[in-house]
Amino acid sequence: MALIVHKYGGTSMGSTERIKNVAKRVAKWHDAGYQMVVVPSAMSGETNRLIALAREIMPQPDQRELDLIASTGEQVSIGLLSMALQALGKQAVAYAGWQVPIRTDSAFTKARIQSIDDAKIKADLAAGKIVIIAGFQGVDENNNITTLGRGGSDTSAVAVAAAVKADECLIYTDVDGVYTTDPRVVSEARRLKKITFEEMLEMASLGSKVLQIRSVEFAGNYKVPTRVLSSLTDPMMSLEEETKSGTLISFEEDNHMEQAVISGIAFSRDEAKITVLGVPDRPGIAFQILGAIAEANIEVDMIIQNQSVDGKTDFTFTVPRGDYARSMDILNNTVKQQIGATSIVGDTQVSKVSVVGVGMRSHVGIAAKMFKTLFDEGINIQMISTSEIKISVLINEKYMELAVRALHKAFGLENV
Repeated sequence: MALIVHKYGGTSMGSTERIKNVAKRVAKWHDAGYQMVVVPSAMSGETNRLIALAREIMPQPDQRELDLIASTGEQVSIGLLSMALQALGKQAVAYAGWQVPIRTDSAFTKARIQSIDDAKIKADLAAGKIVIIAGFQGVDENNNITTLGRGGSDTSAVAVAAAVKADECLIYTDVDGVYTTDPRVVSEARRLKKITFEEMLEMASLGSKVLQIRSVEFAGNYKVPTRVLSSLTDPMMSLEEETKSGTLISFEEDNHMEQAVISGIAFSRDEAKITVLGVPDRPGIAFQILGAIAEANIEVDMIIQNQSVDGKTDFTFTVPRGDYARSMDILNNTVKQQIGATSIVGDTQVSKVSVVGVGMRSHVGIAAKMFKTLFDEGINIQMISTSEIKISVLINEKYMELAVRALHKAFGLENV
């Protein structure tokens, strides 16, 4: 008997009527003979409402107490969904993260899963029950409730699927799959039938909001077949039709040899650029600059160090826009004097655009084509970073949508 994990996002759980539709869909799969584990998010907007309440009391809430509050949204969802399934005559049981338990570290508001005890889940499934587990949350070694950060329910679902060795994890959301780029930017964007874990990981890390990056990491590391599909379709559509919809995230060796060179164009508006000018060109200078940023738990992305001139160099890197002010404070108040930099300048009016595709490994000229396309549109490139399967450029944010549309057309993605 195949074991399937379903994950439903906040929009799918956005009202009691939608929760009833989720219950109908889950019951349909159970009636077809599948063992079912369901991981729902909080109802749409609920987590934001809870966090806003906390900040009305305390502008910078204690992180432990904030997790305690934020976790309640999912507990409401699992209780309602369990009731909806029971109303359909199904045996269903709901568990909060600590009841499974899903063990995490103690990094409140962004905890990482360490282990999942599958004994209770397996016993309930063997008894014919549908198991519903709260996404987004877990419990640390001191029995504190923790949350996994934004999009954490995706991570919960894939981690649970890995723990119980599910045959497939289906991520139901308000979009019908993974697209070559955001259809709101490029109307000709096409839904991909398949994408590799590597490509999806790059797309997620580069700004695609379809899946949370840690969930893709889990899926790839534990080889959990994962499908992204819409929850807004008829819940009673045939299983054959449903299992062929959406986008399957697979392994590179599963894809056909004629895999497209480029699978998608990703972009991120959430970028800020910082340049430390007149830095002494000596060993360890990069560590002195970025070490202070890392200690503040700020992620650094693109990095460039210019050629040394008269023993001095300029060091440029990007951070999330929300961390820009804090990064500048750290550099101006501590690092600048320690390393003897001339000045520190920044720019928040930048965006990152990337082309992604495993086909880059066996095709040449992708970078040249990308750069020529941007040149033809009069778009200046400020920074470049690459990996085996992606090329990213930093540009002025006012040209971002133009760049995405031009690259989408240049690589023929409207024809995939």
